[in-house]
Amino acid sequence: MRKTLYDLWDNMFRIVALNIGFLLILGIPIFLPALISKVMIFFGLRPPGLEMVLTGVGILISAVYLSTASYTLRNISDYGTFGFADFFGNIKHAWKAGLVMGLAAFILFLVPTLIMPFYLEFNNIIGLLLAATLFWVTLFGMVSFQFYFAVYTRLGGKIGKSLKKCMILSLDNTGYAFFLFIHNLIVIYLSVRFSFMMFLLIVPGPAGMLLYIDQALRLRLFKYDWLEANPGANRKKIPWEELLVEERERVGHRTFKNFIFPWKD
Repeated sequence: MRKTLYDLWDNMFRIVALNIGFLLILGIPIFLPALISKVMIFFGLRPPGLEMVLTGVGILISAVYLSTASYTLRNISDYGTFGFADFFGNIKHAWKAGLVMGLAAFILFLVPTLIMPFYLEFNNIIGLLLAATLFWVTLFGMVSFQFYFAVYTRLGGKIGKSLKKCMILSLDNTGYAFFLFIHNLIVIYLSVRFSFMMFLLIVPGPAGMLLYIDQALRLRLFKYDWLEANPGANRKKIPWEELLVEERERVGHRTFKNFIFPWKD
């Protein structure tokens, strides 16, 4: 969390630019379907399912943007930086992963809006059980696939393996995964609840969350590197103090004065 805070501060303009770009693209699935639907109705046309199709396309475009942003933010997580030419160059590496996640997000959108209400309309125990099962499966999917972009970026560009690794990672680090999930929900809530405050709207925002998850995954992978180097070791006794010595030295510690007036510290 400390490293993410420092990186957000050091790269604030880049993070803000990525978030503003996402907010603009997010207008496609949020506003465009209703707007086009009104235009079509004005001309006497009522194509069935148009809004749903446009919403799905908008979600796919937004997911490709997030995938590219995650691919780009890895440079910051690895103590580097990036230019916007890097962002546009990374689209060719990240668009497939974005489309897959966009499709998954669209399915998750359909679950509470169409599928769960359909089962609940059964008004019997079977419908309730099906809805409850779907709810917990969806929750597990949301917790697991929050790692998807970071896993795809860091552990190879194969989509199927990335999805599988996300689920394994969540099952093997349940508390860690839920902590990150709750953290991101809080960030989203604050951004929406206090959206009139521009600072909270754009920082940390989606780019900050992607950076935070990538940082978390990068550090968690130290565990698996250590287990691979020490076969048969106790998985519940990872020597984190030893593994994170170099990271803590590189991240360092900053005073409040150093944040505001770095040249005086």
